[in-house]
Formats: sequence, C-alpha cells, structure tokens
Amino acid sequence: MGVTRLKRKDRRNKTFSRLEVQFLKNATNLEAGSRSHESAKSQISINNAVLAQAAAALK
Repeated sequence: MGVTRLKRKDRRNKTFSRLEVQFLKNATNLEAGSRSHESAKSQISINNAVLAQAAAALK
C-alpha cells in the first residue's frame, strides 16, 4: 500500500496537536525539588536578571 497524503485540515490538526502536547509537557514539567530550579547559567535566568535590573533602573 502506498503512502497516503493527509488532507490540509488533517495535517494542520496533526501539527497543532503535536505542538500542544509539547507545550503542555513544558508547562507541567516543574516538580518540587532541586532538579526543577533554573540554573544560573541558563539564558532564561540571564534574561530575567537583565530585565529586573532594567526595571529597577527605571524606578
């Protein structure tokens, strides 16, 4: 049997459901404990520190 091509609507649903699952995994992956803490070297922590510094400078 040959490979069937999904219709546009089905391709869209497949993509959105995959992205939604990925988003939910990222959103609910934090658990209590040391492993859930953001490392100081991560880009998110660095960005948050810069934003906090900028906000403090504006006050």
